Amino acid sequence: MTTTPTIARIWRGRTTPENADEYESYNRANGVPPLLKTALGVQLLREDRETETWFTTISYWADMDAMTAFTKGDPETVHHLPRDEDLLMELPDRIQIHQILVDQQHLR
Repeated sequence: MTTTPTIARIWRGRTTPENADEYESYNRANGVPPLLKTALGVQLLREDRETETWFTTISYWADMDAMTAFTKGDPETVHHLPRDEDLLMELPDRIQIHQILVDQQHLR
């Protein structure tokens, strides 16, 4: 099995500015840890706008088989956290799956 990611799984959701800090904490505590146990890497991104805050979670996988094993089925199916319905403006209905074509990171 390779340890180089070839697949990125991307989830996006948005919440109100009033719920943003709570959702960030909730996602860090409940959404990210399961990914950290099995994915090769995870990024949680936040974009604050005037009327909404977007969150993006990107997980990196060796291949589709590894990602499918984690999701226990179709990796494009959204698995909502229990409080997503209360904290998000709407429940996201799709996951994006991208092949990684260039993986060059510059750390400073």
